[in-house]
Amino acid sequence: MTEPARRRPGRPRDTSIDERALASTRELLVQRGFDATTIQAVAGHSGVHASAIYRRWGSRIELIEEATFPGLSPLSVRPTGDLRRDLRRFIRAYVAAFDAPAARAAAAGLLAHYQTGGRQRPPELYLRVSARPQFQDILCAAPAGSVDPAVDPDDVFDLLLGAVLTRTLLFNATARRRPIERTVEMILRVLQPQAVPIRTESHDQ
Repeated sequence: MTEPARRRPGRPRDTSIDERALASTRELLVQRGFDATTIQAVAGHSGVHASAIYRRWGSRIELIEEATFPGLSPLSVRPTGDLRRDLRRFIRAYVAAFDAPAARAAAAGLLAHYQTGGRQRPPELYLRVSARPQFQDILCAAPAGSVDPAVDPDDVFDLLLGAVLTRTLLFNATARRRPIERTVEMILRVLQPQAVPIRTESHDQ
């Protein structure tokens, strides 16, 4: 009995396609702007065929989202239990993500698309962009008694997000470039438990 012919291996996937497309997307955003960063433009700039790009990203918006907001590195924001130190590392990483030239070039266009697109974005996108889960992990790892249980972590994160957006996207309008430590201090003050005043009963003499 003869052995069946072995199937010849298929053509190996070019693992460089993703990074070439993402890198070209970031370059085009900075050089030409949001509206000009189309799939065809990325294809021409990167040398990656448009059909290969569409197989990986369903639209130019999805491509721009991944190119500009890939998410925070888990190693850069892994909680250590030191609340101040963890918040400082988290805020620095978050500011750096929004302050990247491509992210700043894409932000206004993406926000406009979300407001007029008429369809909900996948939950995983919001998690990647917002980094809300990593922030909550830091609060959970904080020493007992250092975070007020009455404080809603989502409210605090929204406050932080506003500070980060103001710092990275609106700094020309606000003309305020305060040290990151000021933001860390602000968030710590919001999180810290409030002292309960001791009530004393007055006695008639």
